[in-house]
Amino acid sequence: MPRVESTTTINAPRDRVIAVARVNEAFPEYMEDVQSLTVKETSDDGLRVVSDYVGIVPKFGVKVRWTEEDTWDLAAGVCHFRQLAGDYDQFEGTWTFTDLGDNTTRFDSVLDYRLEIPLVGPLIKSILQKTAQNNLDSMLKAIKGRCEE
Repeated sequence: MPRVESTTTINAPRDRVIAVARVNEAFPEYMEDVQSLTVKETSDDGLRVVSDYVGIVPKFGVKVRWTEEDTWDLAAGVCHFRQLAGDYDQFEGTWTFTDLGDNTTRFDSVLDYRLEIPLVGPLIKSILQKTAQNNLDSMLKAIKGRCEE
C-alpha cells in the first residue's frame, strides 16, 4: 500500500494550529485541492467528525469523493482519519502536532492509501504517488499559511 508523508514547521502555538486544522469545513476556502466539504456528523464533545469531501486532481481533470472520519486526541495533539466510503480502496492516516517551544509547531502528516484503477501500469501508479504527495504537501502548506496570517 502506498504511503506519503509530509512535515512542516509553523510559526504559531500548537493550540492555534490544532484549532485551525479542526475547522475542516473552511478547507475549500484556502485549499485548492478541496472543491467542497460538508460536515455530516459531529460528536457531542467535538472529537469525532464525519465529513463528505470532493477533491480535485487537476493533473487528471478528475474529482475524487470520499466520506472521512476524523478522531481527535487533543491532549496528545493527534488526529486519526480514515475513509468510511468513497472512491479510494483505502485512505487513512494521522496528523501529529508537536509543540517545539517559542510558539512554533511541527505538523506531521502520514497518509496510507490505495486507489486501484484497472489496467493501470507502473508509470501511472508513480504519477498517482507523486500527485498524492503534492496534495499532502499542499494541504500542510495551506494550514501553515492560514495559521501564520
